[in-house]
Amino acid sequence: MVDLKSQYIKIQKEIDTAMQQVVLSSSFINGPEVIAFSAHLENYLGVANVIPCANGTDALQIALMALGLEKGDEIICPDFTFVATAEVAELLGLKTVLVDVDPDTFMLTAEGIEKAITSKTKAIVPVHLFGQCAPMESILSLAKTHNLFVIEDTAQAIGSVYTFSDGRKEKAGTMGSLGTTSFFPSKNLGCFGDGGAVFTNNDALSEKCKAIVNHGMGDQYFYECIGINSRLDSIQAAVLKVKLKYLDSYNKSRLEAANYYDKVFSSCKELSIPVRSENSTHVFHQYTLKLSADVNREALVTYMLGRGIPVKIYYPKPLHSFSVYKHCVTIEKDFLITNELCSSVISLPMHTELEVETLQYITSSLLDYLKNLYNPTTLN
Repeated sequence: MVDLKSQYIKIQKEIDTAMQQVVLSSSFINGPEVIAFSAHLENYLGVANVIPCANGTDALQIALMALGLEKGDEIICPDFTFVATAEVAELLGLKTVLVDVDPDTFMLTAEGIEKAITSKTKAIVPVHLFGQCAPMESILSLAKTHNLFVIEDTAQAIGSVYTFSDGRKEKAGTMGSLGTTSFFPSKNLGCFGDGGAVFTNNDALSEKCKAIVNHGMGDQYFYECIGINSRLDSIQAAVLKVKLKYLDSYNKSRLEAANYYDKVFSSCKELSIPVRSENSTHVFHQYTLKLSADVNREALVTYMLGRGIPVKIYYPKPLHSFSVYKHCVTIEKDFLITNELCSSVISLPMHTELEVETLQYITSSLLDYLKNLYNPTTLN
């Protein structure tokens, strides 16, 4: 699904030098490389403050902690998402409100959110899923009307650009009260381990986040709030500082691969290619197809794996279906869209090193399967 080795080989000298400099400096925690990377990422995103942390899940938790919410406060998030989005709210004693998603973009809509707002609602967590931004203009307008915080989950969309109706452009993660991201190795901007960050233009929230990531400390051994231990180590920051220079070209490579997939599959009645939002660029963290009811997904997965082609299902079950999340507040009777997506989506290999020959093999294999859909005995 992701060829990290080939990506590394192309910039091996830069990466190795950067990592060696950290080792020689022996400044492994909160060293100069962390400060430098934060500044570079602030400049890239056009955001006032970047607060690095240990991973993307921590970033979400830190963002919620910085808002000073109380137990029982409600947080709205999509049902179709990775568990971390809801998990952190539950860990903090908040109430997760799960909402069904748009059938085309698979993300929250302002209309869906509005139905879920109560007097206890304090924040909305839109997930910029698979590489493009949620409909932020309408979500931000709704949040302003109801005096709600907005925390953008940008783990899959760093570098994506959202265009507002007045022509203003903002990068994913910089539009809400706070933005969060993950630097997990397979992300568009990934390190060589775990890492994450919180973004904000609010200086007061930034100072709160900086304290939270370091045990609640302002000055050393002076505790301003309850915190956690969640710091991005210097070696990961050194790797990320190098790779940040290539992020736009990485995203361009992903887009080229997605365009190839789109061209091949656009006329295939058994497949629905990803819908691209008019207001957002797409950085294709994942390339996710919807299969028609005629296609047996399990059989297709088995076939593709048998051809040496890794495919993944993001996500096989909705959050509301798991027993540990059955207590979450829901307004949907059946979660029709999320349930349908969980039974029909499939993601193809998507990374920066996909060559035309590889794309040809992937697409021809899938088309061969579909061509013989009604005569499976002819498949090899």
